[in-house]
Amino acid sequence: MAHGVSILVFFALTVVGQALTPSSYFTTVDQKRLRSIFEAAQPYTELASAHYSILGLTLLGSPIPKPEDACSFIKSKMDTKSVEMMFHASSASKMLPNCKIAGDGAKQMLTDAIKEDAAVVTIYFAFFALKNLGLAADSQAVHKALQGALKKDDGPLSYGYAFHIASELSGVDTKKYFDAIEDIVAQSDEVDEKFLQFEGGLFTTSVTVNGAYKLAEKSKKAPVIAADKVIKFTNYFLSRKHVHQLRAASNLLAVTKTLSDNKFHIPVAVTLASQVSISTKAPKVQVRVTNLLGSSLGKLTVTADSARHSGTDAVVLNKKQFTASSSDNTLYELNFMDTKASRGFYKMTISATPAKADSRLIGTAGAEVLVKVTTQVMIENVEIGVADKDQSSAAKTTKLQHPNKAANILEADHHQKVIAKFQLKDKTSGALMTAHQTFVRLTNQKTKQEVIFTASADSVKNYKFNLDIGASGNTFGWLSGRYTVELIVGDAVIENPFSWHVADISLTFPEGAAPVKPNDKMYAMRPEIEHMFRPPEKTPPTVVSNAFTVLVLLPILILLFLWMKIGVNISNFPLSVSAVGFHVCLGGIFTLYYGYWTCLDMFTTLRYLGIIGIPTFIFGNRLLHNIASARKSQK
Repeated sequence: MAHGVSILVFFALTVVGQALTPSSYFTTVDQKRLRSIFEAAQPYTELASAHYSILGLTLLGSPIPKPEDACSFIKSKMDTKSVEMMFHASSASKMLPNCKIAGDGAKQMLTDAIKEDAAVVTIYFAFFALKNLGLAADSQAVHKALQGALKKDDGPLSYGYAFHIASELSGVDTKKYFDAIEDIVAQSDEVDEKFLQFEGGLFTTSVTVNGAYKLAEKSKKAPVIAADKVIKFTNYFLSRKHVHQLRAASNLLAVTKTLSDNKFHIPVAVTLASQVSISTKAPKVQVRVTNLLGSSLGKLTVTADSARHSGTDAVVLNKKQFTASSSDNTLYELNFMDTKASRGFYKMTISATPAKADSRLIGTAGAEVLVKVTTQVMIENVEIGVADKDQSSAAKTTKLQHPNKAANILEADHHQKVIAKFQLKDKTSGALMTAHQTFVRLTNQKTKQEVIFTASADSVKNYKFNLDIGASGNTFGWLSGRYTVELIVGDAVIENPFSWHVADISLTFPEGAAPVKPNDKMYAMRPEIEHMFRPPEKTPPTVVSNAFTVLVLLPILILLFLWMKIGVNISNFPLSVSAVGFHVCLGGIFTLYYGYWTCLDMFTTLRYLGIIGIPTFIFGNRLLHNIASARKSQK
């Protein structure tokens, strides 16, 4: 367990340690994958897709498939009334051989698009469309329009476009744009202390950083970007090299190419070129030192400043120089096993110094690679046997030699225990060692049921295994029978992990102790559950029910009798819609009450009552209003 924890800690330290050095580069495999993305855009269906596809292939130095078809497509989709379409068409045609498009009809439209109330991106499209078409653009007018546009939108992407435009302006003081680089870089977001990016993601970040270096080249001054920030931007770009969108991929390649060859900052990528595992059979560590596109940086002196063991923190080498490969000028190798390093993981810190001083190179010190020294393991002093739990008699053990199996079948019952002892040795050094995975597996030869236990080492690295048969009966399902005993040993630094069939053992558990098989009990049919409802209570006699009914109807009979006695002025009944509707609805409510009493349930009654209640309320309100108005008019 301690060994496993040390590995996790080491990986954590490795991630932090590599924060300021590029940990990869665009390999030939990466470039081939990007090429396939750009080529897959054909046959083209959109002008923008055609532009970014052609741009990506051009940056990779790859031929454009069917350039004549591409040129014909661009000409067919070119729209002289759209600034954006003219930008894409002119940019793509410029990269194609013998594909010149006529832009005279769009010159006025593009010139008019460069104005102060336009968006920065519109000015960018119009300016570069004019430039691609070989048409003159008024630099002063562009500068004035750009200043006005930046007042409305001063985000990183807008300034990224502005940097690109300013790098192509002539006769204009671009110092204000150059000075803005520092402020824009300050707006970037840091992630995990390793990456820098702008809000807006890969496209915004690549356009802005690329534009900053293009402007710096025009200004002949290094952009005000600290070396550690350049590395963090680089790490972000490398983390996104699996992008699949055409626009983002082409701009990623553009900024990567700029960072691989410019006059100010060139990040150095130090990567492990050999296998992570090192042994006496493969003792050399190979590292590759390149720019971001995998190209050589010239003659270098590559030094392993240190190699530190992850578990013991022991330093096994200091300031040891790599040897340059005779066949590959980016490859350097070092015989790591000359240090007599013990097994385990090592963090190598590497630096690279150019033979001819080059201030452009950054990230030349502190690069880290992870290697592990592996070894072969031997197992010795193996004993296995059976002993009584109460230790009333001496244990009977059998000594074994790997990979031989015990000749006799061991027998044990629930009053006994199985014991085993063994030692693991490093074949290279002969020292005792422990392994991260040491298991004893017992497999029932009939049912193939497996039960796995852990073998643990003591303080002096002697492994002991003790299995109480009776106490473990439930683990075995109290299933007696013959079992195969295997010893499994493995570790990340062991070259020869093994599974050794040590012995066969017959286990006997008490009769009747075994529970019913899960299939017989867990999934058996359960007895049917019959729900018994409470018997209904006896109804009252018929005489009582009839008497109650008469008492309920008695108020109605009294009402009719009184109407007959005092007289009813039927002629005064208003013959209006509200009066008739109200009384009809009121009668409906009484009828509903009767239905509830005889046959309806409560929910049905409430539903119908809600329906009848609405017109009753409306008619009643209207009727009362009419009665009040009539009385008021009589007065």
